Amino acid sequence: MGSRIAVEDADADAADRGPLRFCAVSRVQKPPEELIRFVAGPDQAVVPDLARRLPGRGVWVEATRASVAEAVRRKAFAKSLKKKVSVPADLAELVERLLRKRLMEAVSIANKAGLLVSGFAKVAQSIEAGQVVALIHASDAAADGVDKLDRKFKALGGFEGAPATIVRELAGGELSLAFGRPNVIHAAAAEGGASRRLIEEARRLGRYRLGPAQTVACCREHEPTQDVHD
Repeated sequence: MGSRIAVEDADADAADRGPLRFCAVSRVQKPPEELIRFVAGPDQAVVPDLARRLPGRGVWVEATRASVAEAVRRKAFAKSLKKKVSVPADLAELVERLLRKRLMEAVSIANKAGLLVSGFAKVAQSIEAGQVVALIHASDAAADGVDKLDRKFKALGGFEGAPATIVRELAGGELSLAFGRPNVIHAAAAEGGASRRLIEEARRLGRYRLGPAQTVACCREHEPTQDVHD
């Protein structure tokens, strides 16, 4: 990261060109990856810009549900944009739904790219072959199946001994919809660009739900010899 630090978005559009952004709630500078950008649409309604591509002056808020809810409570969007805007009362929930949708899309893309396998037996075989960079369980999966695969995954150390991720951000119905087939409970991702995007989207959703200071149990990394939590 370069040495130039962006000024506050509310002061100038030039802020969008800097490497750091001010959170409108905490007033702390953070990298864009740890924030969510919001803009006012043509109807002056505040909308989340998760891809950071929408035109207009941006308001940046730390990427946690609590921070977005606090921004709504404080009327931080109108203050930062210095104009009257419409803010949905359920904005924090809307952001979570959009993040969940992005993760489902990432799962679908990785599956279409041939990087995912599903089903307990196939997942176990992929783990034994050392081909897994991300192990995916439905959030409502039975504990015994999850524990068996997790133990195998930790014992074998993931893909070529590299850190690997366990994802538990989507329910079985959501996983099934993303795969385009029923009853998807366990899945595994092989190395590839689409899998890396899947992992990033899962971490983003987990961080939004739980916050950076808490242990993210539903999306965590495992080293070959010890657990490392995001």
